[in-house]
Amino acid sequence: MTPSRSKIRKIRKVRWLQERSWDSFRSDGMLWFANRLLHLFGWAIVFELDDKKKVLRAYPARCKFRGFNPKDERQGFQRVSRHMVKHAKRFLKESIL
Repeated sequence: MTPSRSKIRKIRKVRWLQERSWDSFRSDGMLWFANRLLHLFGWAIVFELDDKKKVLRAYPARCKFRGFNPKDERQGFQRVSRHMVKHAKRFLKESIL
């Protein structure tokens, strides 16, 4: 069942939620991080990208592989670490609420 537009607007106005783009989710390393866990169970979140690397669509999929190669692991940890350092003060403040 699809929520009505009025319900969607109300959800977006909730102060403890901030909608983010799939592009941001990907560039901050969150896609890699989520897929590290999902791979344990044979699942992945898949992004289809256009020629400019913008997300066209995202969907869950079954996969046969488990984990990532060392280069992707290194890059993933670097992205997530940069994101954590950049937002550390905000994370701490939010955790105290």
